[in-house]
Amino acid sequence: MMLKTFRWAFAVTALGLAAGVLYGGWTAFGIVAILAVLEISLSFDNAVVNAGILKKMSAFWQTVFLTVGVLIAVFGMRLLFPVVIVAITAKLNPYDAVHLALTEKTRYEQLVTDAHPAIAAFGGMFLLMIFLDFIFEDRDIQWLGWIERPLARLGKVDMLSVCIALIVLLITSFTFAAHAHQHGGAHVDKSQTVLVSGIAGLVTYLVVGGLSGYFENRLEDEEEREQREPSAGALVGRAAFFMFLYLEVLDASFSFDGVIGAFAITNDIVLMALGLGIGAMYVRSLTVYLVRQGTLDDYVYLEHGAHYAIGALAVILMVTIQYQINEVITGLVGVVLIAWSFWSSVRRNRALAAAEGATERADSVSVR
Repeated sequence: MMLKTFRWAFAVTALGLAAGVLYGGWTAFGIVAILAVLEISLSFDNAVVNAGILKKMSAFWQTVFLTVGVLIAVFGMRLLFPVVIVAITAKLNPYDAVHLALTEKTRYEQLVTDAHPAIAAFGGMFLLMIFLDFIFEDRDIQWLGWIERPLARLGKVDMLSVCIALIVLLITSFTFAAHAHQHGGAHVDKSQTVLVSGIAGLVTYLVVGGLSGYFENRLEDEEEREQREPSAGALVGRAAFFMFLYLEVLDASFSFDGVIGAFAITNDIVLMALGLGIGAMYVRSLTVYLVRQGTLDDYVYLEHGAHYAIGALAVILMVTIQYQINEVITGLVGVVLIAWSFWSSVRRNRALAAAEGATERADSVSVR
């Protein structure tokens, strides 16, 4: 069952890694692999959410989401969106951006390096808002309780995450951005560029969150209508259509972190396309697997680890406005945080199973 579900993901992985070696040698192979792992880990919660919602939909709408929806997610967000970001910040049209990346690497690298402060400020603010909104929310399950408990209490202050993000942006624009690194090693003042791009990243986050909230509310209204006028069981018609739109907006918002986080690892859109494309295929396969199995893996701390990785990538992006950081180090920071949270989840599950077994044995002894 698992092999059948993930066969396309395995095939794309082999092709993508091989293409990475042919394109840039073993260094490119490592970057593609790190990008794929990050994309899978950061989008794991996306697959879980998708699976939970897809179960309510009819077979037809499930097929639409897992075909048309995946095409939008893979080609629209993971492949085209990085090109659009580079094109806008480097003031190129998308065709020229791809053409330069493939044929004139030196010129492309110069343009992207010059545009990096704007990309880093936009992406850093977007990722920072994701992390802050997560860490300030009061949760039943906490991973690093000594950090999360006091921050959850602080999170009761309205708009705290926006205020902190703006303070970070102001500090960044007058420190790192004042000595931003340019092609050739020169340093220039990019304060205004960083400030405007950072505000654009913050606005983008708020707009995406608003759209998700809007479709979620419409979906709840349609579900209530379906309950009053029951159909064959699974959601169909307008309810299913709004659910499909909601899932697409949700998937786009989830994929933003992976795409923007990729800029902390590499500026090469070819390597991004390979790594994020591999990761997106695993997310799709994982969604199908969870729907068909009817069970959700209970790695409760993985979401925490992914969000801490997002926070780390946000900080790294801000720092790279002035300083260069090796992409392998950047990638490993996220991978280590996610692996740590995964291992913590495994240990928690073992401890709970052991405690449950001990309780059952105690009960059987008392019965005797």
